[in-house]
Amino acid sequence: MKKIEIKSARFVISNTDIKKCPQDGKPEYAFIGRSNVGKSSLINMLAKNSKLAMTGSMPGKTLLINHFLVNDEWYLVDLPGYGYAKRSKSQTEKLEHIITTYVLDREQMTLLFVLIDARHEPQKIDLEFFEWLGENGVPFAIVFTKADKLKKTQLGLNIKAYKERLLEEWEELPPVFVTSSETAQGRIEILEYINSINETL
Repeated sequence: MKKIEIKSARFVISNTDIKKCPQDGKPEYAFIGRSNVGKSSLINMLAKNSKLAMTGSMPGKTLLINHFLVNDEWYLVDLPGYGYAKRSKSQTEKLEHIITTYVLDREQMTLLFVLIDARHEPQKIDLEFFEWLGENGVPFAIVFTKADKLKKTQLGLNIKAYKERLLEEWEELPPVFVTSSETAQGRIEILEYINSINETL
């Protein structure tokens, strides 16, 4: 497999309607997770561009579907986060609609990367989201973020606990990646995985 290099990554469009998303048929790799899981930081780390996706100390900032074109060949897609408690009911419903229509109806979505904060025990909202993806046959991978915030032993225990919890419901696990936006851990593995899928398309 050829080594993947990101030569260019640029913002293309933000919107709330999948009908207005790019219509060029290029594969899309979307990133989603609970608010404050480090989604924008991970996208920036993958692209080696700290200013690509908007990051902020305030969780729940991504309220749109954001498309970034990589190497003029495929898209990184930054989706709104879920589970941010300080949103109004109408805003929460609107975001759920955006997420649901993109994940279920966007034909170009090749894979969904679901981000999990490696520091925490399995959260009900994440487990329910995995269940929903499974019920709808959505291809996804799990990305543990903030691996640098834990000692290696604790990190291993947390990830093991999560896998065991998932295997109570699932016969087999989706691909799992362990990442840190600070140290670029997991960057090559994720990009190689994307590349391996692109080569089959």
